Amino acid sequence: MTDARVGVIIPAFNEERSIANVLDDIPRDVVHEIIVVDNASDDATAQVAARHGARVIREKRRGYGSACLAGIAALDPSVNVVVFLDGDYSDYPAELTDLIVPICQDRAELVIGSRVLGERERGALAIQARFGNWLATRLIRWIWGVPFTDLGPFRAITKDALDRLHMCDTTYGWTVEMQIKAAMLRVPSVEIPVRYRRRIGKSKITGTARGTILAGWKILSTIALYWNFGRGRDIGS
Repeated sequence: MTDARVGVIIPAFNEERSIANVLDDIPRDVVHEIIVVDNASDDATAQVAARHGARVIREKRRGYGSACLAGIAALDPSVNVVVFLDGDYSDYPAELTDLIVPICQDRAELVIGSRVLGERERGALAIQARFGNWLATRLIRWIWGVPFTDLGPFRAITKDALDRLHMCDTTYGWTVEMQIKAAMLRVPSVEIPVRYRRRIGKSKITGTARGTILAGWKILSTIALYWNFGRGRDIGS
């Protein structure tokens, strides 16, 4: 894909302290547009994002998946590669260039930035997150035969593949849903190592017991749902 037009979607809930850093580090020379989805923040996330060059849209329904779906709906029709990036500055946005290389070289349609394969700042990935990733990716490997190592949110996918996946999860199951459906449809997928650091601010998921439990339950229930659903059926039905 030599004519890649990259759209970046950044779901953001109360990220006014970090969103400027994220936006300033994105390599603008390879990106066509940047959308920050303000997911019902009650701080200045939207205003800061707009000042730093993002197109801001608002999604009042809380949920990571809801924000991602709103961002997809708002993409410029010419975008053919979509990058998802968190707004907490835990990822290194400059590595976006590396993330899209396998797509530009026609080696993959989905590229997961793996924090497990990459370098992690001490304490950046909580114990419960590491265990959850390990369990979920092992289950995906056992059931669908695809050896993912991480459910990392920093990822790139062709718009064509994204459309085929018929994404629908509105909360914590978004990343695992994408990887399961990609495995079911045999979407060519690869992982590349990415660096990971302590986020700015407190995690909305692993930062609380309630968030950790809900996220873990949603991830496992999503895996169970598609396992029971069966391999040979149309996941868009």
